[in-house]
Amino acid sequence: MFNFLRQRSRRRYLASQPVQNHLWQKMLLLPLLRGLNEADLALLKDHAAWFLHTKTITPVHGLEIDDELRLLIAVQATLPILNLGFDAYDDWQEVVLYPGRFISRDLYTDSIGLVHQEIRVLSGQARHQGAVLLSMMDVIEAPYHPSSNVVIHEMAHKLDMRSGSANGCPPLHQGMSYARWKKVFSKAFQAISRQAAMGETGTIDLYAAENPAECLAVCSETFFAAPHLLLESYPDVYQQLSLFYRQDPAARRPQYQYRPVFMMGGWV
Repeated sequence: MFNFLRQRSRRRYLASQPVQNHLWQKMLLLPLLRGLNEADLALLKDHAAWFLHTKTITPVHGLEIDDELRLLIAVQATLPILNLGFDAYDDWQEVVLYPGRFISRDLYTDSIGLVHQEIRVLSGQARHQGAVLLSMMDVIEAPYHPSSNVVIHEMAHKLDMRSGSANGCPPLHQGMSYARWKKVFSKAFQAISRQAAMGETGTIDLYAAENPAECLAVCSETFFAAPHLLLESYPDVYQQLSLFYRQDPAARRPQYQYRPVFMMGGWV
């Protein structure tokens, strides 16, 4: 009964507060959305509107943002859950938006119990049971990047965290095999780690070698931003992500680069 009432409330809100058409027309020009059919775009539009209704986007450091930028964040954030349902994001509420890359100071405990502070300059960060932090500069560039997307990267972390922690294995759908998932991603992680250790150039961002959670996040952003690249490089990973996200971007996207590669490292 509660779910029915929630769905009815959502339908009423979307009917009364749709995305403004002139803003949506701008979103349709994004290379990231190329290949989506009319039904997919209509669903994405509703997801984006609901995202803006249920999530708080908080600009900091004097940043001022407009409705177009808010929608740009929402569209990229909801593309991964297009066919998962909006409940996939029901365990967090806020996006914190910085003008550019920001400094993160995180505490961690080493193997002998000593606590250290790690200082990093980042483009994005997903905090466990907390907000998603993003750089406006990178949010704006992300939909045009030929192989990466910081927003999708952080959303993949949030989905991963639904298992209790970011460990590279999110809660899988009925019919998916955890054993198969772990085998496929372990093999890819080992291969990428070898490339990174040897100083080689990887077909996908070698930041994936950082840990299994980053491997999932990097593969997820590549899955949406450059699906053919992931399909050709790690076809088994592509298959698992296609089952998980319930999408097949390679089938709907042309195989070419949109713009020169921009340096956008520093995601966690």
